[in-house]
Formats: sequence, structure tokens, C-alpha cells
Amino acid sequence: MKVIFLKDVKGKAKKGEVKNVPDGYARNYLLKNKLAEEATAGSLKALEAQKRKSSQMEQQEKEEAMNLKDTLAELTIELKAKSGESGRLFGSITSKQIADALNKQHGYKIDKRKIELDQPIRALGYTTVPVKLHLEVSGSVKVHVSEQ
Repeated sequence: MKVIFLKDVKGKAKKGEVKNVPDGYARNYLLKNKLAEEATAGSLKALEAQKRKSSQMEQQEKEEAMNLKDTLAELTIELKAKSGESGRLFGSITSKQIADALNKQHGYKIDKRKIELDQPIRALGYTTVPVKLHLEVSGSVKVHVSEQ
């Protein structure tokens, strides 16, 4: 029996795949637990339409990430912190502080986990910080830390 998987089934298939499975397995397990549905002409057309729509959404998200990448490259985030005589900060600037400042100063909400800061910033001056905007798109933003 040919079925369309509605959910991932370990060892068999991923969501959205169309596979041929034994009739008893399909009727007694997959269909009964709503893990799959029978592959009819109508359901196959609906699956294709859904795949096209999701690929269009994916493309749109990627384009938005590319635009945001260009915008972020031109921005500079200003942060103030206490420092010693040698320009070394008493504390450090974390990705959460950068994300908050980006939201307050420029209105862009970016999750702190997407800011790829290897180590917190511990010195005054300019630093370029990488930002992961999409699976395939990475950008960067300048952070200027000055004396408080």
C-alpha cells in the first residue's frame, strides 16, 4: 500500500515522504495512529502544493535574511561599560547585551543565540560580531564599546 507519512517514523520515513509499505503495517499501525495517510491522487496533489508553498516561504525567508544582512553591515551598536586604565573592561559585553542594544537602538529583534560571539567582549573599541540570520546566510554587525 502506498502511503504519505504525516509524521517522522523512526526507521521508515520522514514527514512528507511517499513510500510503499505492507498493507497490514499501514492499516494496523500507520493509519490507525495517524502517522500516515493513504496516497490517493488528491492527497498527492495536496502534498505537491504544500511542498511548493513551503519552498516559496523558504525562499522568501532567505531573501529577507539577505536584506537584513546588508542592513546590519552598515549599523554600529554603541555600548558603554566601566573599564580600567588599560582599556580593559571590569565586566564583559555578552551576546544578550548586544541583542538588547540592537533592539533598542535600531529596532531589529535578533535572538541572542543567533549572535555568534566566541568569547564575551572584554576591551574598549570596535569589534565585528558575526550574526547567523538563516541556515545559509550569515552577516556581521559592528559593536563600539566606549568608557562609561
